[in-house]
Amino acid sequence: MTNSLTTLHTLFFDHTGLDHNRVQGIIGDALGGMDDGELFLEYSQSESLVFDDNCLKSATFDTSRGFGLRSVLGEGTAYAHSTDLSEASLKRAADVVQAVRAGHNGSANVIPAPAAVTVHHYPDINPLQEVDFTQKTRLLQEIDAYLRAKDSRVRQVSVSLSGEWQAVLIQREDGQEVGDIRPLVRLNISVVVEENGNMERGSYGMGGRQPYGPFIAEAQWKKAADEALRQALVNVSAKPAPAGEMTVVVGPGWPGVLLHEAVGHGLEGDFNRKGTSVFSGRIGERVAAPGVTVVDDGTLPDRRGSLSVDDEGTPAGRTVLIENGILKGYMQDRLNARLMGVSPTGNGRRESFEHQPMPRMTNTCMLSGDRDPEDILKSVRHGLYAVNFGGGQVDITSGRFVFSASEAYMIEDGKIGAPVKGATLIGNGPDVMQKITAVGNDMQLDPGIGTCGKDAQSVPVGVAQPTLRIQGMTVGGTEV
Repeated sequence: MTNSLTTLHTLFFDHTGLDHNRVQGIIGDALGGMDDGELFLEYSQSESLVFDDNCLKSATFDTSRGFGLRSVLGEGTAYAHSTDLSEASLKRAADVVQAVRAGHNGSANVIPAPAAVTVHHYPDINPLQEVDFTQKTRLLQEIDAYLRAKDSRVRQVSVSLSGEWQAVLIQREDGQEVGDIRPLVRLNISVVVEENGNMERGSYGMGGRQPYGPFIAEAQWKKAADEALRQALVNVSAKPAPAGEMTVVVGPGWPGVLLHEAVGHGLEGDFNRKGTSVFSGRIGERVAAPGVTVVDDGTLPDRRGSLSVDDEGTPAGRTVLIENGILKGYMQDRLNARLMGVSPTGNGRRESFEHQPMPRMTNTCMLSGDRDPEDILKSVRHGLYAVNFGGGQVDITSGRFVFSASEAYMIEDGKIGAPVKGATLIGNGPDVMQKITAVGNDMQLDPGIGTCGKDAQSVPVGVAQPTLRIQGMTVGGTEV
């Protein structure tokens, strides 16, 4: 047994009094003859500290432990979960999940159990035990004081530090066990500045599946604080954005959230199996401009969206979604992969033991092209340079999206001009992908701040993209 499985057995059996062999027997009885299913055991610790208005506003520490038992037969699923890790509770759950047998027939295409896990993409550490409470609160105070001393225009500073340690063990009917220990940390800094009665905000966050150390080192948090302040000062001097159709240059890194929303969700297996995505049934067709390649990669070391195994036990992978503009595949969990006659891709994810898995993104990346970013900007006579994004919305069925740019500039005669605020990018995902006319050679990963929502479940994700030039995009603004 590996060290991580030893730790997991201690958590879920030694500490609870559950007998491993009897639990396996319950799973075997409940899931025997099913097309699929698993017992998902989870234990997590989480903390959050928020410093605002010169004081520690909140400090929380939570633990949770529970299980979810799922059975799958044909297209039907049954699910039961509980915070009570006892044999009696597991037996009740087993009775519930066998109800899926009523009115359902098995599938002719039963996919095998996941392969063994051979690689872990982040350390088996608990970041919550790495730094004591006093050090954490002192850090938040130092960041607040640093920003207030740095610029007299600073009116408000909000700093948050959060961490999580999640341990999961997945048991299958055939006796296979897969475990994972997942750290996750994030530091976020928000600054409000005032100039001539005008108040604007800037923010910057960073994190990943690592210890706190890399993010709370003085050089690193000062870099993050400086960036949050820089964004705020840019916005306080920004003019209202113009509206209309124009060329848009989208910056590298976090702006990949546009890709995540406008295209990524539409490439998840469930929407495509049900025919509700604009990409349904289009494998092998051109869905983006030449030179556009998009992958979902859960194997990137230490990244926020990375997984050693997904929440069904499938090892994380690198899935090519679009290659040189041609649609190659979808992101799959086990259920949708089986019903579509393909292999799972390691994208079966759930928020916690209280939820069933579904196909979700991990780290969704558009790969670098061959254009120099400076040359891309120089090629634009009049347009918008969108450097950072805030919130956005997308309709999966139509592909329509609206995104707010939190930092943007006008481009005039190939040069970055005045900053503008209030710019929104409006379009249709597949249409915009066809309008990409230049792909930079500067792909960047986001700093580790993404959280994705779907069907009332939230999971950590990552994005990445290079500089892009998009021709003829609709920009919403306050000036015409």
